[in-house]
Amino acid sequence: MSEARAMHPSTAAPPAVHMAGIHKRFGPVLANDGVTLRIAAGTVHGLVGENGAGKSTLMSVLYGFYAADAGHIEVFGQPVAIEDSADAIRAGLGMVHQHFMLVENLRAIDNVLLGAEPHALLRVAEAQVRPRLQQLMDSTGLRVDLDALAGDLTVGDRQRLEILKALFRGARILILDEPTAVLTPQETTQLFDVLARLRAQGTTIVLITHKLGEVMRLCDHVTVMRAGRVVQDLPIAQASEAGLAEAMVGRKVNIGRAAGPGAAGGDVVLQAHGLALRDAMQVTRLHGLDLTLRAGEIVGVAGVAGNGQSMLLELLAGLRTPQQGGLAVGGETFTPQRWIDPRAARRLGIAHVPEDRQAFGLVLDFPAWESAVLGYEDLPQYSRRGWMRHGAMQAAAAAMMERFDVRPRNPRLRSASFSGGNQQKLVLAREIGRAPRVLLVGQPTRGVDIGAIEFIHAQLRTLRDAGCALLVVSSELEEILALADRVLVMNAGRITGDLPIGDCSEARLGMLMAGTPDPQAVAA
Repeated sequence: MSEARAMHPSTAAPPAVHMAGIHKRFGPVLANDGVTLRIAAGTVHGLVGENGAGKSTLMSVLYGFYAADAGHIEVFGQPVAIEDSADAIRAGLGMVHQHFMLVENLRAIDNVLLGAEPHALLRVAEAQVRPRLQQLMDSTGLRVDLDALAGDLTVGDRQRLEILKALFRGARILILDEPTAVLTPQETTQLFDVLARLRAQGTTIVLITHKLGEVMRLCDHVTVMRAGRVVQDLPIAQASEAGLAEAMVGRKVNIGRAAGPGAAGGDVVLQAHGLALRDAMQVTRLHGLDLTLRAGEIVGVAGVAGNGQSMLLELLAGLRTPQQGGLAVGGETFTPQRWIDPRAARRLGIAHVPEDRQAFGLVLDFPAWESAVLGYEDLPQYSRRGWMRHGAMQAAAAAMMERFDVRPRNPRLRSASFSGGNQQKLVLAREIGRAPRVLLVGQPTRGVDIGAIEFIHAQLRTLRDAGCALLVVSSELEEILALADRVLVMNAGRITGDLPIGDCSEARLGMLMAGTPDPQAVAA
């Protein structure tokens, strides 16, 4: 793919985007501090930085979600006043957000039409739009079932639909915010193929991401932001992953695995046997799973999304009830007739960091101090004789934010106002802070910057060394290999591999994830 990269044009050619002297403040927080950014037409431009560095704010200014306090913007050499997203769309900008903006109970084609209907009669509008969309799909490779409900589409198809929406509205500049955060490796490859084709057709692409390997693989140019300012701007040929990581964080970063074998684990603290689960359509999602977690051990669960990992976590956290099987933890046993619930799980020392932090880990409209005590508000330090002690809760939240470097350190700020990585650190602070006996973690670093990844991994290892048993589900094989002492591989609701970390490689785990028989096991 690197051979097909566009050359970064000379400064004589008008750039697709030129933002100069952009300032944006939110109360005491200076999110953008005199930022200047040039994006060459027909290139893929990476925009990287820690959570809270100001990159999403900068793109939100460009797309009209926020008004800059100072500075000016040019698009294809023409000064523009972008006061809202309608202005941005008219200027040829399109944005695909990390959390998709789709109406799930409408068809895919209806989502494209919404707000851009070419005719007052929907039937006529659809007849006019469908052939245009088909032509667009043929030319870009963005294939989506236009008659399927958006809520029934896979995550990859939803993202393709969002890109189609933007292109249908005439986007010549496409802003993608963490586009691979929720994609499988196969979907990521498909997305990159589409983006390469769009670039070849002249579309300018801005890639906001924390995954530096993807920047090196796809981008032509990269800009690094830190603390609201641009600290590095260079062609990708002059960049390296290590150099970008250091520029982002301001120091050298190490997220690899320490030398040596994984921890052996101690006493059994949780044991499940024969777990079987059917969904609402009576489709079996888990097939008789057996699982043992030991003190002082991190067990990683590897598998392509949708193969039962999420449901396993939800079962153990008490959010689902199996049809068959049993669970033993903390001296108590549970069966489908009397299954563990979240309150009992917390009482027995089981903490849970859900895969979707916004849907299940936080209440976005709550201030951070309320989200920081969710599920624990009835503890004696937070309540007395039925009355909640708000001062104690706020003090505890402030301490969590300090320990876990949650930015900005403002417990009164709405949970929705924090970046994704800082939301994740807030949830982790809440759950790890209780010194659990068992920690269930789903996608611990999804959408999180490299500095925060290093911090989160260190916290999980510290918890393991203190005797906690951890079950970590991650779609990133690199993360599993960096963290786990033992790896379970799941495919189609079954455990297809249970390996000590010393026997693991990306190639071997990839084969097991795909359901291919393990050649080493067959040889043995």
